Amino acid sequence: MNDLDLFSDPYGDPYDEGQPQEPPSRRDRRRARKRQRRRRRSGRAAFLFALAFIVAVFGTAGVFGVAILDNRLHPPDYSGSGSGNVTVQVKDGASGAVIGAMLQEHHVVKSTRAFVKVYNGERRASSIQPGFYQMRREMSSKAAMALLLDPKSRAGNQISIPEGKRAIEVFQLLSKKTGIPVRDFQAVAKNTKGLGLPSYSGGNLEGFLYPGRYDLDPNGSARKIVQQMVDAFNKEASSSDLEGKAKKAGLSPLRLLTVASLAQAEGGMPSDLPKISRVIYNRVKSGMALQFDTTVLYALNKRTLDVRNKDLEVDSPYNTYKHKGLPPGPICNPGPDAIEAALSPKSGDWLYFVATDPTHKVTKFATTDAQRQKLEQEFREWQKKHPNG
Repeated sequence: MNDLDLFSDPYGDPYDEGQPQEPPSRRDRRRARKRQRRRRRSGRAAFLFALAFIVAVFGTAGVFGVAILDNRLHPPDYSGSGSGNVTVQVKDGASGAVIGAMLQEHHVVKSTRAFVKVYNGERRASSIQPGFYQMRREMSSKAAMALLLDPKSRAGNQISIPEGKRAIEVFQLLSKKTGIPVRDFQAVAKNTKGLGLPSYSGGNLEGFLYPGRYDLDPNGSARKIVQQMVDAFNKEASSSDLEGKAKKAGLSPLRLLTVASLAQAEGGMPSDLPKISRVIYNRVKSGMALQFDTTVLYALNKRTLDVRNKDLEVDSPYNTYKHKGLPPGPICNPGPDAIEAALSPKSGDWLYFVATDPTHKVTKFATTDAQRQKLEQEFREWQKKHPNG
């Protein structure tokens, strides 16, 4: 390109009539060369700036990418065995992620992902039992896992409530396990508002303290523990459609639980429960009084096989010698077998049953009073052999 090209107009001069123009002067040529050099320098600067910007952007992204990758490969975690004490609960069926989130929430581990990484690498992780654990704050995930696998870390408040226990007996078992006075549980029984009892319970706990195994919060109150048992009943009642089945059987839910509690209290073996339920229905239908010693003993708050005539005079709606039909409500807390027996009693025309050998839980059934008297004699013979029975 020559110097003239620097002044050429690519679009032409609209006022150019095609007349010859004078060549540019030396000064004009110098000025044109300076402008060209400035444009070249500006272009190079713009290119270098753009290149620097691109490097900065991608360099920063690289740094963040490396940080994110490192965070995933090495999630934040505490070191050491921690300090202090904190009680945490591992719920039934909890996954490693759920346990990790719970531990992070209680400041036991620094991150859920750090714990999950340890959990996934521990072949015994699936053996972690539900319940309460004594942990420490700010532990490494490895140390936390070791404590969860150590039986000694369990809070030690596991308890099994047998089927057929009365509410007061449940309170006594809970008191012995937790050290909470029985009177605290009795106070809850007197004020059940807010516990979530079904409307048909009438606000009474009897029959609604579901039997089974419980992990008790070592820091829990009497109300919290009772709430746990009522929740267990509600969960079971919902999953088994207790109300729907009771309606189908022509019973109210409360009557169903009452029959189940009677069968539970009277039965020796699970196989006896459907037959005892049938006796209950047969006697109520025929207009006969139930005449169950268990209901009298419930009214007297006693446990004995030696029921005397004076006991049968107790003035109580639970005295089924004086009052026909079912008692006002459950006399104990029945389990699923008794509830199922109340829903599906065995077919038969039995009107009587007698526990002829309580030692071996033998119960026999009869359809006539003469048969019943023979069974009663068997029981009297057992009593002679077991005066302290």
